[in-house]
Amino acid sequence: MNAFFPTYIYQSPLTNSNRELIREIRREVDIIRKIDEPGIAWSEENYPRGFTSYGSMDKLHESSPTFAELEKKLNRHVGAFARKQCWDLGAGHLKMSSCWVNVMPEGAAHSLHLHPLSVVSGTFYVSVPKGSSPIKFEDPRLDKFMAQPPRLPDAPNAVKPFVTLTPREGDIVLFESWLRHEVPPLKPGLKGARISVSFNYDWI
Repeated sequence: MNAFFPTYIYQSPLTNSNRELIREIRREVDIIRKIDEPGIAWSEENYPRGFTSYGSMDKLHESSPTFAELEKKLNRHVGAFARKQCWDLGAGHLKMSSCWVNVMPEGAAHSLHLHPLSVVSGTFYVSVPKGSSPIKFEDPRLDKFMAQPPRLPDAPNAVKPFVTLTPREGDIVLFESWLRHEVPPLKPGLKGARISVSFNYDWI
C-alpha cells in the first residue's frame, strides 16, 4: 500500500542552549503585557483569561532586537522545513511577516483556527509549566470523511483525525499555515503560565 499527500509537522529545539534568549523574551513579555493597551483590550474580548499581542503588536521582530534574534534562529529551521516539502521558491524566499506573544494561565484556551495567506506558521515555546495543554492538530481531510468508520484506539498518529504534540521549553513547532490547530483549555492548578511566541512566514 502507498501513502500519499503527507502533512508534515516539524518539532525541534531552537538551538542547543536557549536560556539567554528565553530570559530576554520573558523580560520583554512582561513589558508588553503592561504597555500594550490595545492588546489588553483585545484579549479581554477575544482571549478569555489569557493575553496575546496578535491584534496589536504583531511585528515584534521588526521592533525588538530580541525578537529579531529569534527570527534569525528560526530561519534555519524554516529553511529545513521548506526543503522537506520540496518547495520550488524560485527567485523568492520565505520571510517572517508577523510575530507576537501569547500568555496562557490556567483556564485559558485557543480555539481551532488557521493562519490565512501565509505559507509556514509556528510557535516558539518560552515557558511550558508541568501539565500544560498540548497543541492539537486536525486532519485537513476531516470534512471529507463522510461515513468513514472511527479509528481504533491504538491507531498510529498518521491515520488519526486529531494529533497532539506536547512541546518542551525551548522547542519550536512548524506547520503549513492552512493546517487547523488549537490549544485545549489549560487545567486548573497550573503553576505559572504557558508563554509562547507565534509567527508566520510568507513567500516573497
